[in-house]
Amino acid sequence: MSIIPDSDFGTRVRERLENEKAIWFTTTSADGTPQPNPVWFLWEPDEDALLIYNAYDAKRLDHVAVRPRVALNLNSDADGDDVVVFVGVAEQALDVPPAAEYEPYLTKYATDVERIGMDAESFAEKYSVALRIRLVKVRGF
Repeated sequence: MSIIPDSDFGTRVRERLENEKAIWFTTTSADGTPQPNPVWFLWEPDEDALLIYNAYDAKRLDHVAVRPRVALNLNSDADGDDVVVFVGVAEQALDVPPAAEYEPYLTKYATDVERIGMDAESFAEKYSVALRIRLVKVRGF
C-alpha cells in the first residue's frame, strides 16, 4: 500500500513525482544542522521510494550513514500553495546500475546532463553513489 493517498492531493503528488526535475533533499549534519540540497531524482512508485545519484564525495553520504532519516520537499507554487513534503529513510541502493546504464534515469535527465557540460559516462563517474529514499510519510496541501 502506497503512502500517497488516493485523493486529489495524492493525484497531484504522483503527477509531480513523475514530472518534476528536482526535489529538495534535507539531511542532518553531525551538529544537528539541516542541510537541504536540490537534487535530481527518479520516482520508484512500486517501491514508494526515490532514487538519487550522488557525487562520491557529497557530505550528505556521511550524514545519512549515521542519520538515515531525511526530509524531501518539492517547490511550492508562486503563491505558496501546492506544498509536498516527504519523510523517508535513506539507504545505499546497491541494486541499481550506474546512471549511464539506467535507462529510466537517462531518459529523464539526458538533456540536463548535456546542459551541464557532461555526457552520461562522465556524469555516472562523478555521481556514482545511488541512494534510495524509502518514503514513510507525505504531507502537504
